[in-house]
Amino acid sequence: MRFSYKYSELLPGTDTLARVMGYLPGTAPEPVTDLITGLSEELLTAGEARAEYIIFNQVCLDAVNRTAEVEGIIFNVKPVVFSQLRHAESAALFICTAGREVGERSRKSMKEGDLLRGYIYDVIGSEIAESAADNMQLSLRAATSATGMNITNRFSPGYCGWDVAEQHKLFSFFPDNWCGITLTESALMNPVKSVSGIIGIGRKVLYEPYNCHRCDDRNCIYRGRKT
Repeated sequence: MRFSYKYSELLPGTDTLARVMGYLPGTAPEPVTDLITGLSEELLTAGEARAEYIIFNQVCLDAVNRTAEVEGIIFNVKPVVFSQLRHAESAALFICTAGREVGERSRKSMKEGDLLRGYIYDVIGSEIAESAADNMQLSLRAATSATGMNITNRFSPGYCGWDVAEQHKLFSFFPDNWCGITLTESALMNPVKSVSGIIGIGRKVLYEPYNCHRCDDRNCIYRGRKT
């Protein structure tokens, strides 16, 4: 299933972006909030985000090795992710991107020495990618709930102990991906503001907030997220 979203559908408000940047509510200085607002307005018609998922009707879960097998490809998802997938009857693999526009603007600003502008573009790009993934996930939930199934939260290589190198396995299921994402040899995605991963599907799976207390990655973008 494929989706496209205008930036205007995904852009968070100025207060949300300021919070992501580390400001407590109401504490961001006016020059910063003005710049956030201005850059957000510039991006309203600048590009689109894309997402797609593929549902695989059978997933083989190995409780001893904490692995998930999809069509002969074994993902070493590790204990935290496995604990959420363990009751899955099927799974959706997904990829999602904010596209190149916002990342290019961030790099250009950084190169020109405008670090604040570049950083704000970077934050906006991350939030656009995550918002696109949120919307894709909501569509998947609606489709599966119509058949009596539940979904888990989404999990990505590089987080919760899951080796980022397994991006290569995941992308093997998207040989001509509609999102236009490519991988470097070290498994980094291009465009950088992209998300990929797995979502479990089943009658007994639960959609739970990220279990950050069970993970020691203090720099994870999902730490503290409620979705």
